Amino acid sequence: MNTDGYALELRDLRKSFGKTEIIRGTSLAVRPGERVAVIGPNGAGKSTLFNLISGRFGATSGDVLLHGQKIDGLTPYEINRRGLARSFQVSNLFTRLSVFENLRCAVLWSMGYKYSFWKFLADLRDANDRAEQVMDMIRLHKRRDVLAMNLTYAEQRALEIGITIAGGASVILLDEPTAGMSRSETARFVNLIREITVGKTLLTVEHDMGVVFGLADKIAVLVYGEVIAFDTPEKVRADERVKEAYLGTAATDGQTQAAH
Repeated sequence: MNTDGYALELRDLRKSFGKTEIIRGTSLAVRPGERVAVIGPNGAGKSTLFNLISGRFGATSGDVLLHGQKIDGLTPYEINRRGLARSFQVSNLFTRLSVFENLRCAVLWSMGYKYSFWKFLADLRDANDRAEQVMDMIRLHKRRDVLAMNLTYAEQRALEIGITIAGGASVILLDEPTAGMSRSETARFVNLIREITVGKTLLTVEHDMGVVFGLADKIAVLVYGEVIAFDTPEKVRADERVKEAYLGTAATDGQTQAAH
């Protein structure tokens, strides 16, 4: 039972590769429904942190808790079945399947389809309905039968988000969801993310400060594998340690910048 009320919690999480410590005692507690942006300079450990949470890497020490239950040591698919889903920087689609087929595959997998013919027949209508629902949510219903390889880049990213949420996970991790998009595409995509994650807990790694300050309820600033600040955008913007370590004057002026 989750007595602390956190959707996701990291407790003194550490990860070393050989003698090099990448994540250095990170602790973070995210409440259900919060949208958290994880920011930091290149090499800060953001992708490693996501890999630890999603089970791609095992932690050297410390704990990862999902709704109060430890998930460190579980495989990525076991973690997914417990309600956490992740998208990646690089689109991870079945390029020769249609939009609808990509979404249906995601739904069937999340339903625990085990190659049982009769179970497949029983679940097919539910899976179709859910795939259609998600397709409407990501505004790709007019592209239903288009192969993923023939979508625009922004449409591919939208489809990937759709696949991520299709299984109904309550905690969503998005890794640089707007990378490579134009300013207008980014603005539309941020609105889409905001709409389709209502009621869900969201963690996103993002370099575009306009996206960060426009989307996040809270910001976690990761520098050299440590969270040096975790607070509302306004308080993080004003934090002298953050300005010195990462944000610089552009963020305090409210300007959109890509931090590299």
